Amino acid sequence: MNAKRIVAGLLALAAAQCAWAGVFSVTPVRIYMTPKDRAIAVTITNEADEPVALQADIYEWKQSADGVDELVPSEDLILAPPITKLGPKAKQVVRLARLTPPDASRQLTYRLILRELPDANLSKGITVPVALALSMPVFITPPAAKARVACEAKREEGAAVFVYCANTGNAYTQVREVIANQNTQTVGRFQGGAYVLPGVRRRIALSAEKPIPAGAIQLLVMYDDGSSQTFDLPPL
Repeated sequence: MNAKRIVAGLLALAAAQCAWAGVFSVTPVRIYMTPKDRAIAVTITNEADEPVALQADIYEWKQSADGVDELVPSEDLILAPPITKLGPKAKQVVRLARLTPPDASRQLTYRLILRELPDANLSKGITVPVALALSMPVFITPPAAKARVACEAKREEGAAVFVYCANTGNAYTQVREVIANQNTQTVGRFQGGAYVLPGVRRRIALSAEKPIPAGAIQLLVMYDDGSSQTFDLPPL
């Protein structure tokens, strides 16, 4: 993995799922486009009492077969302007534009990363030692693209139980919550947000107050679009 990919991955990890970085905020949190869209509006707001300058970078967003994020610099999209300067409490609408033809057969996934330029606050001679960053997912989705997900559970690392969700569709899904039940009792849970891109099998750890006993298990998996699935699994 090259240096650019490592840096991009660290930025995305630090800012994933966020829409606010203490100094600036961005809407929408997730950017959805269709193959017909040439551009979409993005609003950036400076929440601080000092001016701020932000730089935009676009990365193609992939996941390895086991669900690890991989970000590679991309020129498929551009945010115009790529560097935005905002006064105190100011707001600006910029445009995220597509530069390459879309793929009608599958969803394309990217990450738009906005980061604060460290020397933005020059009016008072202040240098920001660590640039704040926000990472927003960008999805370009054909009408027929859908996720197809199946989940299973495995006992690993002693008594720990992990859920594996495989997406064999051609669009992303995000697992928002997993509830593991045995005999109508909840024995494990995951809450947060785990993206599963097409072709990926994602490992999700269940938290539990005590070791999950042997026996059959039922998983209730809830997704970011409000849908859910139930999986009746054999004894662990």
